[in-house]
Amino acid sequence: MTANTTAAAGCDLLEGLADKERDRVLALGEKVTAKSGAVLFTLGEEADRLYILEAGQVNLALPMTVRGTEKDVLVEEKNRGEMLGWSALVPPHKFTLTAKVAVDAELLVLPRGKLGDLINNDARIGHLLMRNLATLVGQRLVKTQTMWVREIQRAVDSRFGGR
Repeated sequence: MTANTTAAAGCDLLEGLADKERDRVLALGEKVTAKSGAVLFTLGEEADRLYILEAGQVNLALPMTVRGTEKDVLVEEKNRGEMLGWSALVPPHKFTLTAKVAVDAELLVLPRGKLGDLINNDARIGHLLMRNLATLVGQRLVKTQTMWVREIQRAVDSRFGGR
C-alpha cells in the first residue's frame, strides 16, 4: 500500500477488509483535489460516486430557507479517513445533503458502477462494505434524530414554557 492510500485504507467504509481487499476497492478510485469552497455534490443530485477523504475537511449540510434566505445547516463535518456520498450505494441514488469543501481536500472518488460490480461479484467484500455502510447510515440517523428532537423540544418549550 502506498503512502497516498494510507488515509483511505483507514476509511470507515473499509473497516474489516483484508489489505488485498482494501487494495481492490481503492484501485477502483481516482484521486482528485478540491479547494476550499468547492461543492462536491448537492442535495437531490444523481449519486453516481462516493468519496473517501484523504486530507482536508468537507462539510455536509442541508440547504434550507431561513427567513427568506437560503442557508446551509451543518449536519456533519467529514475529516481524513472518512467516507461521504453513501447515497451512491443506496437507491434511489440521490444525494441527501450538500457537500462543500471546508479545508482544501484530497479525495479518492469511487464510481458507483465499478464499486457496485465489485460488491455484486465478491460476496465477502460486498458483505463487509454494506455492513459498514449500514453502520454509517445508522450513525447519521442518530445524529439527525438528535437534531430533530432538540428542535421539537425548543418548539414545545416555546409554546408551553409559560405554563
